[in-house]
Amino acid sequence: MKAKRIHYNSIVVDAHNDTMLKVIDDRTWLPKLDIGRPSNLHIDIPKLKEGGLDVAFFSSFTPGFYGDDTKSLSRTLAMINALHYTGQNNPITFQICTSVDEIYEAVNDNRIAAVATIEGAYGINEDNYLELLRQFYDIGIRVIAPTWNYSNHMGEGTSRCYGDKEKTPSEGGLTELGEKVVEEMNKLGILIDLSHMAESTFWDVIEKTKAPVLVSHSGVDRLKNHPRNLKDEQLLALKVNGGVVGVPLYPDFLSDKKEVYVKDYVDHIDYLVDLIGVDHVGLGSDFDGARMPIDLKDASYFYRITEELVYRNYADEDIRKILGENILRVLGQAQDRASYEIKKLKASIKYKEDIITLSIKDNGDINLANSRLIIDGIVQEPMVDIKNLSLYYELDRELDEKFHILTLEIGKGKVKERFTKILIS
Repeated sequence: MKAKRIHYNSIVVDAHNDTMLKVIDDRTWLPKLDIGRPSNLHIDIPKLKEGGLDVAFFSSFTPGFYGDDTKSLSRTLAMINALHYTGQNNPITFQICTSVDEIYEAVNDNRIAAVATIEGAYGINEDNYLELLRQFYDIGIRVIAPTWNYSNHMGEGTSRCYGDKEKTPSEGGLTELGEKVVEEMNKLGILIDLSHMAESTFWDVIEKTKAPVLVSHSGVDRLKNHPRNLKDEQLLALKVNGGVVGVPLYPDFLSDKKEVYVKDYVDHIDYLVDLIGVDHVGLGSDFDGARMPIDLKDASYFYRITEELVYRNYADEDIRKILGENILRVLGQAQDRASYEIKKLKASIKYKEDIITLSIKDNGDINLANSRLIIDGIVQEPMVDIKNLSLYYELDRELDEKFHILTLEIGKGKVKERFTKILIS
């Protein structure tokens, strides 16, 4: 069948899923489920293979804990930790990729290529943003949506209110911090995701960014009026920017009908192709974060999108662009603009009785006099043992949250050596 031939011979990319939400335990936030085995989720590795879905953007989602940036960051790190857990448990079939080249290599090796993303960066604030963004980059984050529905330090979310009990109204689009975050993400080569932004924030990012952007899972407002969908003017601006919109499968974003099918989904693709061109259209399922159309209940049925595109007489080349080439293009363009370079440092970390110990494993020319310790985006002052190539840091008190991120950085020049790891206390 033509559709399946095209589908299974294309690189198929899904720009957004919430599967890690289902992998972690609700209470401990530790991983409890291995998606390497069949499950009742929308996504597991067998379903991805069956549906011909090669590249999945796994979001680390948090709605934010208003007034508690540390807890918000801990939640985000818990989700990232769950993705790394998935990769460690399934090294033959699953690989976390940090570049487009790595993605193609993984797919050619018959592995699912996972891209680590953040949805709702509520742990970022004025004090930690610069170092924390670099720490996120170190552990593989390549896409960040600064807001979820609630507004935060960086800008206004779709709901145009904060996440406090009173749901205090917000205003103003992108903040001064948000502008600095956009600039730093451009430098790092982290792709900016505009889904879940208020319209004012969307326009501010479009004006500020120097790289193409992604709208990972938003539909067409003209077809289904919804705050999460994009108006024609936004879509035309996205075209000028060179970005891509990933169409979500969530029925509430697609149609007012009670029963929604893949054909309703492809109606959004048709509209986008007619308005802004095929080069700016991709897929963004929202698997494991939303209901699905009746005839596409999970990732194993992903090929049905291609069947509908073939039925509507899309050219083979255009189908391949929609299925994945467009999203990989903007990911690569964002990374090509990056000016941030690091070398990985081999080290180990121990945490016991409020003492953090970092020991360097490299035998090369290491000068700890030019070292920095960064915890959750904040530079600390450790004790340095130059002879034993170790650093010690005594906490004022026991860590309140379970998940933290630590970096040891060495060097004075442009390219520094860094060891970054999630610490589970």
